[in-house]
Amino acid sequence: MSRSFYFIGIAFFGMINGIFNQLSLIFTLLYAQMLAGPLLFGSLSLTLMFASLMVSTATVILGGIPAAIYERVTGAAESNSVSLWIWLAGTAILSLPAVGNFLKIGL
Repeated sequence: MSRSFYFIGIAFFGMINGIFNQLSLIFTLLYAQMLAGPLLFGSLSLTLMFASLMVSTATVILGGIPAAIYERVTGAAESNSVSLWIWLAGTAILSLPAVGNFLKIGL
C-alpha cells in the first residue's frame, strides 16, 4: 500500500478527534481562550477552530510516539509499513472517544 494512504488515514483520525472529541476540545478551548484569545481578536469561533487544530495535532503527535519507539528499537532508517500501521493504529485508538459522536452527527 502506498504511504499516502497511511497519511490520509492518520490525518482523518486526527481530524475526527479534533472536531468530535468534546471533552478534550472543551479542555483545550479553556486554555486557548486564555493564551490565544487576544491574538484571535477575542472571537470564540476562531478560538474554537484553533483549539480543534491543537487537539488534532496532539492526536497525530501522540499517535506517532509508539511508531517512533518501534523505529528506534528496530533501527529503521525511515518509516516502513509496520511503523506506519502502528502510527495509524495509535491515532485510531486515541480517537475512539470521538467516533461515537462522529457516527451520530456525521461529517
